[in-house]
Formats: sequence, C-alpha cells, structure tokens
Amino acid sequence: MSIRNFTLALATLLFFVFASASSAHAEGPGTKTVRGANDKLSAMLGSKATTPAAEKKLVEQARAKLGNFLDIEELGKRALKDHWATLSAAQQAEFTQLLTDLIETNYVKGLRSNVKYKVEYLGESPKGKFLLVKTVIKAKRKGRPLTIEVDYLLRKSGKSLRTFDIMTDGVGLVENYRAMFNKIIAKSGFDALLGKMRKKLAAM
Repeated sequence: MSIRNFTLALATLLFFVFASASSAHAEGPGTKTVRGANDKLSAMLGSKATTPAAEKKLVEQARAKLGNFLDIEELGKRALKDHWATLSAAQQAEFTQLLTDLIETNYVKGLRSNVKYKVEYLGESPKGKFLLVKTVIKAKRKGRPLTIEVDYLLRKSGKSLRTFDIMTDGVGLVENYRAMFNKIIAKSGFDALLGKMRKKLAAM
C-alpha cells in the first residue's frame, strides 16, 4: 500500500463520527466508552461555526476529543513494531507527531461531511488483556443498503479506556499501517517514510 493511499486506512476513523447510535444490549465499560465518544463527536459535528474563531475552537475541541479516544502513540508503536526499538528518541517523537497530525487533520475534514450512518452496538468481550467492542455500521451506498463491521480494541490508559486499533470487516488500522510503513522502509528507509508523511500532511 503506497503512502498515496494513506487516508484509506484513516477513513475507518470517520465511521464512528457521523453516526447516530442504537443498542439493544446491556453495555459494559468498553461499549460505554465507544458510545460516549460517538455521542460527543456527533454533537460537535452538529454544531455550526459562524465565525473563523468559532470554527477554530470547534476544530480544536474535535481534535482533543479524538485524541482522548484514540491512542495514536500506541497505534504508531504497534504499527512500527519491527522498527520502533531501532529508532532514536527524536525519530520516534517526529513520527508520532506526524501520525497524530495526519489522523487528526483527516478527521477534521470529516467536519464538512453530511454522510449519515447508524451504529448498532453488539456487545463486548475480553481479548487477552484488552476489550473488544463490536459494532455494525448501517448506511446506504447509491441507494442500496450497506453494512460494515467496525470493531474497537481498547486498553486501560490510566483510569480510562482508549482504543488503539479499529478493525473494519476484520482488517485493523495497525495491520494496514504496518504493511504500508514496512513497504516504504524496506524500499527507501525510515527517513523516506517521514518525508512522505510530511508531504502528505502539507498536501492535506
């Protein structure tokens, strides 16, 4: 997967943003965490910014909320697990910041979208030391029903639960990123990956 398709994996993050939520199941802590993020982000997206200052504030709030829900640093470490220990502290810091900016900037673009989805929460279960929250997204594409399985893998972070991987129809962000990053690093080296990420962010 080329860096040109960087936002394809990131699009998964937007599935939970434009959704009205429903559930017929008793909710555990993981489901409550995912639903809480859905509800707050949906409320933000429903707000109309009438001035540049208000828009800037809305963007900052949305980025902060996304950062509280999605552990981008952990996602990045897992995606770079074959290389992370060999990187300098400066390389790790720049990579994490670039990945954060790319994900959050891509998310903010979603503020302009009018796409509507419905989320059904199917429950949660332990997965090793983590929690797996299963959901189904129901929407329409070209007038036809569309169903997408979107699952969240959460871990304890301090007193909170945060997700570090989101799986769409069984394929996770960590897996997508790892394949993408490893291909670039194998061909051109880690500095080339940073360069492509900087270029992508500038274009966004």
